[in-house]
Amino acid sequence: MTWLYGHGYIAYVRRMPAGKFKDQCLKVLDRVAEEKTPVTITKRGRPLATLVPYSPTHKNAASLVGSVLRERGNPYGTGEAWDADLP
Repeated sequence: MTWLYGHGYIAYVRRMPAGKFKDQCLKVLDRVAEEKTPVTITKRGRPLATLVPYSPTHKNAASLVGSVLRERGNPYGTGEAWDADLP
């Protein structure tokens, strides 16, 4: 087992060969969801992927409120002089 930090938690990571994962996929998915512990799938001893439990976000996923960090220039202008702007 190794340590993994991510998705808001620190936990032990179980390792599982890809062949074993293939045979027990549904059981592993249930265990990850129930115990909230990630599983790293390996192939020939090398990590291939990590299966982590789903955690819903508290923000409204359809909303982009607060996603703009910085604005440069006039977002509505083209930067070109226009006849209507002349006195």
